Order: sequence, then structure tokens, then C-alpha cells
Amino acid sequence: MAIRRIFVPIRNDGKGENVLDHALALAGNAGHIEAVHCRPAPDDLIPFGVSVPAILREQISSSGDELANAEETQITQQFEDYARANKLTMVAIGKPHPKDKLSATWRIERGKQASIVSARGRLADVVAVARPDRDRAVGRNTLEAALVNTGSLVMMCPPLPPPGKIGNHIAVAWNGSREAARAVSLAMPLLTAASTVSVMTMAGDDLELTGAHVLNFLADHDIEANHTEIKSGGNAGQALLEGAGSVDADCLLMGAYGSSRGREMVFGGATQYVVDHAEMPVLMAH
Repeated sequence: MAIRRIFVPIRNDGKGENVLDHALALAGNAGHIEAVHCRPAPDDLIPFGVSVPAILREQISSSGDELANAEETQITQQFEDYARANKLTMVAIGKPHPKDKLSATWRIERGKQASIVSARGRLADVVAVARPDRDRAVGRNTLEAALVNTGSLVMMCPPLPPPGKIGNHIAVAWNGSREAARAVSLAMPLLTAASTVSVMTMAGDDLELTGAHVLNFLADHDIEANHTEIKSGGNAGQALLEGAGSVDADCLLMGAYGSSRGREMVFGGATQYVVDHAEMPVLMAH
């Protein structure tokens, strides 16, 4: 079993190429990138809850279509150039893709990106999205849609170039939760292929399922892992990122939003700290 399909939503925000770079670093020498540009529907441009005269509504729709056409042409050309430069084999929509080389499909969908990710991401091994920009309030809905609505493993890509390969050394954040267990389960193809797996637990946590339990479970799948305890210092998210960095992991695997994500957005939490500050790829599951 291997990671075969990585879903990558792309918008005209300058982050698409970096997310594609991360997807390729995760895919290795074989895998399929399903890249999708989400074209806004005309009605999405109308202010919500505001009464707009019919003539103005028509003008907004017409202008929106012109902008969407120009953006679609530009992004399509950029993706074709990217695929050519990275020697991706282009596959027509609905056709089988090769299993022994990197390939890609380009698709245009009409609608809000979060809604399209919610549906299309369900038939992907991994959904790759950019780390949200909290200051500009961009990308949070897409990340949440991927985590909450798809059931797939989600890779959040920081605004930094990826390492040569993602998944060679995986740091696993373990707290015994359902979300952490789901992350481990969904990432089994990556954990099996990794050269090093480091399981991290917080020192002092009284876990019903301990780091030793995880190591035994992984051993059943012929995965030899090591266990390390880290100190939270009052900020579990920061401790996880620093712990993953201290063992030279190239990515962090964790459960996401174990408590109410709304509460984490307001009061903060381990997941939200990681979302806001991660400078390495983070693989997450909810």
C-alpha cells in the first residue's frame, strides 16, 4: 500500500507552486497529483445578506466572469508550465494514471474552494493545502474543510520550500486521543516507508494508551520506532514543533482539534499553535 493520490486545491494567491512542491516531495517517484482550481460562481461575488438591485447584480456577475476567465487562463498556463518543468505525466480526467511515475490531472471546478475540497478530498490519500495566513484571514476555511469534512489525511504546507523528501523521518505526536490514533492509521503507508519514526509524548501525561503501546502497534506492522518524552512548558503546540525539530524530523504527524476547534480558535490550543507557527510540513487528521 502506498500514497497514490494527492489532492491539491489551487487559487491565485501565489501559494500554489509551493504546495505542489510539497506534494511532489511527499509523493516521491510515483504518485498522482489531482490539482483543482476553484472558479468562483457569480453568486459568490454578491455580498451576503445585502439587497442588490438586479442591474447591479448583473454587472457584478458579468465583471466577475471576466475576471474569473482571466484568472483561469493564467493559472492553467502556470500549472502546465509547472507540470512540464517537473516532468509530470498529464492524465485526462477520469483516465487511469500510471503507477510507476509521477502524474497529474488538471481540473476546473465552479464554486467555493472549501465546498469543493470537502467533496473532492474524500477520494484522496492526502489533501495538501497551504498553511493559513491568519493576518489576512486566508486559507483557514480550506484547511478546516479538509480536516473536518473529507476523512483524509491532510498535509499543511508552510510557506517555506519543502525538504528533499517528506516522510523520511516522521515525528508522531501522541496523546492517546482518537484523533492521534486516526492520524497514525491514515499515515500507515508513509510510516511503513519511513527510514525513521519518532513517537513523542508529553512528560507527565497520564495516558491510557502510552508511547510504548504505539511502538508495539507499529512493530506489528514491521515499523521500528523510537520514543521520546518532551516537556510542554505550558505550550503543547510549541513543544511539539520544537520536539520534532530537535530530532531532525522532516514532518510532524498529529491529531487535530481534539477539543472543540471553535474553542481552540478563541482560546488557543496545541493544534491552533501548530497551524499558526509550523515551519515544517504537518500531517493531520481529525
